[in-house]
Amino acid sequence: MSLSNTPTAHAVSPDSGEHWTAEGAWQVAPGLWRIPLPLPMDGLKAVNVYVLETDAGLTLVDGGWAIPVARELLEKCLGQIGAGFADIRRFLVTHVHRDHYTMATVLGHEVGAEVALGRGEEPALDLLNNVEQITESPFLAVLRSSGALDVAEEWAAGRGDDEVPPKEDWQYPTRWMDGDHTITVGHRSIEAVHTPGHTPGHFVFADRAEGVLFAGDHVLPTITPSIGFTVPPTDQPLGDFLSSLARVRALPDLRILPAHGPVAPSTHERVDELTTHHEKRLAQSLAALSGGPVTAHDVAGTLGWTRHEHAYETLDVFSRGMAAMETKAHLDLLVARGQATAAPAQDGVRYRAVGA
Repeated sequence: MSLSNTPTAHAVSPDSGEHWTAEGAWQVAPGLWRIPLPLPMDGLKAVNVYVLETDAGLTLVDGGWAIPVARELLEKCLGQIGAGFADIRRFLVTHVHRDHYTMATVLGHEVGAEVALGRGEEPALDLLNNVEQITESPFLAVLRSSGALDVAEEWAAGRGDDEVPPKEDWQYPTRWMDGDHTITVGHRSIEAVHTPGHTPGHFVFADRAEGVLFAGDHVLPTITPSIGFTVPPTDQPLGDFLSSLARVRALPDLRILPAHGPVAPSTHERVDELTTHHEKRLAQSLAALSGGPVTAHDVAGTLGWTRHEHAYETLDVFSRGMAAMETKAHLDLLVARGQATAAPAQDGVRYRAVGA
């Protein structure tokens, strides 16, 4: 659900003065560039790759999706700043999702650049490197436990998420990032901060001197990051996400350099909005449990979705699956907070408000 008054589809980025997806290498600060790369068949339309120039070469934050159109555009835009693939020395990848990781690992291995990724993403890469041993998508079990049985059937029939990209797109990184640490990038001192929630191994990168946060999908300016859409599933993705938001809130107020959307002025303001949004959803989810034991799918049907508060049943099948899994994450946090109970049932896990 979007919180901003300006929808992502119409957001102008201050570095370019154009729509945030406009093609080009846009200077955010001296020696720092934003390059939007296309995401065909994705509602987000583009992913921002950030380029840091140093005397020793380039460091890129995220890499884009390893598809020909994105690769060609990245090469073209690097050329606009007098560089090329051979100048890349390192990729700092915020998380393992394909639009962030796959181009980084493919290009990184081609040119001999370091590829750094959070250790928490290792189980996902293990799965993706052993897809021949997987009999069905791991998301289906989560959908069934959410009570979204019809959605699970449609996803299983191939009408849900797109197919997994080829295995060569999922090579392991050359360096795993563990815990918070400092990375030297030329004259910059970058703080790598572990921010699990959107995925278990998500990292953001703070440059206090420049006053910016490379936020990945953790803090997005016009939409809320998806929660619960990760494999293998984790116990408390929303609890992890809210804790990670608090960690970012404890940093100085920084400009947001997001993976999707325009450059935005204040991490503090946006973190407060995201926290308020999820606390409101938790209250709405708890209220939906008052009538007796229900599944996450049932609760999702009582909530509005996207910035336009669309009814659950009007969403496409992929979005309904995402909504059911995100609602399950809210309900599981209510259980962890002692406000609800959960019990397995034939049609999925059923939740009940404590005292109801």
